[in-house]
Amino acid sequence: MWDGITTGLETALTLTNLLWVLVGCAAGTVVGMLPGLGPITAIALMIPISYKLDPAGGLIMMAGVYYGAVFGGSTSAILINAPGVASTVATSFDGYPMAREGRAGRALAIAAYASFAGGTLGAVALMLFAGYLAALALAFQSPEYALLLILALSSVVVFAPPGQRLPGLATLLLGLILGTVGTDQLAGVQRFTLGRLDLADGIPFVIIVMSTFALAEAFRMVISDEQISAPQGQALRAAELRIPLAQARPLARVVGRSSLLGFLVGVLPGAGATLASFFAYDLEKRIGNGSREAGVAAPEAANNAASTGSFVPLLTLGIPGSGTTAVLLGVMLSYGLQPGPRLLTEQPEVFWGVIVSMYLGNIFLLGLNLPLIPYLARLINLPPKVLIPLILGFATLGVYLTTLNPFDLIVMLGLALIALALRWFGFPLAPLLLGFILSGLLEENLRRTLLLYDGRAFFLLERPAVVAIGAITLVVWMLPLWQRLRVRGGADG
Repeated sequence: MWDGITTGLETALTLTNLLWVLVGCAAGTVVGMLPGLGPITAIALMIPISYKLDPAGGLIMMAGVYYGAVFGGSTSAILINAPGVASTVATSFDGYPMAREGRAGRALAIAAYASFAGGTLGAVALMLFAGYLAALALAFQSPEYALLLILALSSVVVFAPPGQRLPGLATLLLGLILGTVGTDQLAGVQRFTLGRLDLADGIPFVIIVMSTFALAEAFRMVISDEQISAPQGQALRAAELRIPLAQARPLARVVGRSSLLGFLVGVLPGAGATLASFFAYDLEKRIGNGSREAGVAAPEAANNAASTGSFVPLLTLGIPGSGTTAVLLGVMLSYGLQPGPRLLTEQPEVFWGVIVSMYLGNIFLLGLNLPLIPYLARLINLPPKVLIPLILGFATLGVYLTTLNPFDLIVMLGLALIALALRWFGFPLAPLLLGFILSGLLEENLRRTLLLYDGRAFFLLERPAVVAIGAITLVVWMLPLWQRLRVRGGADG
């Protein structure tokens, strides 16, 4: 391993490859800040440039684009409630309220530090444990994924405040239903498309996130006197970029456990940074102090660690764990590289060069983003008559540039009005988004599990991971009943 790290340092520290790390990080950050585009779009834009580079330099640049887009995606999520990438949706839950409270600089600074820490810890773990974690990834198959997704969906409802459990369950089910719109990949038939070919491929995620967050928030600002009369012109203090020691210590614990969770989730093929960020946010809200600062730090550390972790199955097994790493797999194949064990033995300079460059890239990203925070934070201080059209413009542009279909703008408007009504009557929108994201994965893994069933009554008990996850899920389901019995027992006493 140490010989490999030495080889990676020799590859990544060349002047040319350092330049490509910087170019990739900068390009990814800029694209990640634009609502709706995300890392796949950023990588696609850089593919023509990568073809002119050697394999090590090209992959180093593409990796920089990937985690640079995840790093930069929090900016629009915090400032205008329009997440740049799916994995920063959870960041907007507490980041945007911080910005509206006049703490945009503090939120952006925490996001930058947490992203740096998560990416760095992920890169170190990737160097040390890539081989062992590849075996863990292989142990997880459809039954384990199906139960893990059920656990994730259950926790959203169970751990919600008592008065929000039924509304949360309702919006969660709505998200699952919206996720079924489109063509059934197994049967090849269209579902709930109302006969329109525009919906044959389903509702794009960017439409859901822009309508439920950006557009719905803009509409609420128009009709709410409180939002429109919010104090403007607050100057960003330089002290906001420095985290006080009293606050840094608890945040360090948040970042540590969120990075570990995010990296492990990222290692599992198909999970990805989005699921990791939701898991970390939900975990922190349950076991942490519930502060908004922790709500920003947890998903940012998790999604950057997960982005690094997703390279474990890609580099060691040749298995893309997400849509983004699938594009990266295509880039590797175009270079004539075969991801997997042979890559480590036949071309160690590529394998270790990419891994070491991730650590360097996170340093570059922190250096690129921190100086921009004072300027970016001014965006939230724009008057509503400027900020609202800006949000509407970004949301509309983000959707249209992603789908190039005017019909999608009509769908986005309709969903935004529904989301506004749900918010008006106190229904939380985060479960809707999580249900939509996990709908396809849940359906796919449940179907594969049923195929594995093949008439064996107790085949799930033959899988230790399934038994462990199933037991945890049952405990989670029983928590509300236990809490109710405890309250009733205290009242009787």
